[in-house]
Amino acid sequence: MGTVGIVILVIVVIVVVIVIALVAWVMGGQRKLVNAEELCGNALSQIGVQQASRWDALNTLADLTKGYSDQEYKTLMDTIRARQGISPKSTAGEVEQQEAMLQQGLGRISALAEAYPDLKSNTVYLKTMEEVKNYENNVRMSRMVYNDTVTKYNRLVRSMPGSILAGGMGFVPRDYLQDDPAKASMPVMAR
Repeated sequence: MGTVGIVILVIVVIVVVIVIALVAWVMGGQRKLVNAEELCGNALSQIGVQQASRWDALNTLADLTKGYSDQEYKTLMDTIRARQGISPKSTAGEVEQQEAMLQQGLGRISALAEAYPDLKSNTVYLKTMEEVKNYENNVRMSRMVYNDTVTKYNRLVRSMPGSILAGGMGFVPRDYLQDDPAKASMPVMAR
């Protein structure tokens, strides 16, 4: 084998090594993106699980209202029937929409309980409202986990060199869950 043959062999080896390194880089990057995307979906599913528990509690509370206000019961049942499950493929907007529906239903229950003191003192009502409070805390924590997970995912998708792979493979940044603006404008309690 002459000098030309050795040069060609070296060039072929270098090209093969570069191609193998490039393929390994693409595969590793794709795995990181898929892993981060799956974590986002999992975090969103956890929110869905907590919301489903709150929907179940709202259903229990709606059943309690039946004896007090048939109109309110029907309205609550319409709200409950309009609910949609949250899946890993859901969007932040869909989560926010379901959250707003839940808050509206729970607000109706609270207003009805104020109008009917014996409903408000009902042990099932009290126990269920305590469960709702626990579920709301769990949702709050799940929302924080989701937003943290989205931050990590979005960094992979938007920063170099991940953005090169992400764009070509269909990975797009995800939206964050937003704070409820009504809660931000609540008055501060005096000390």
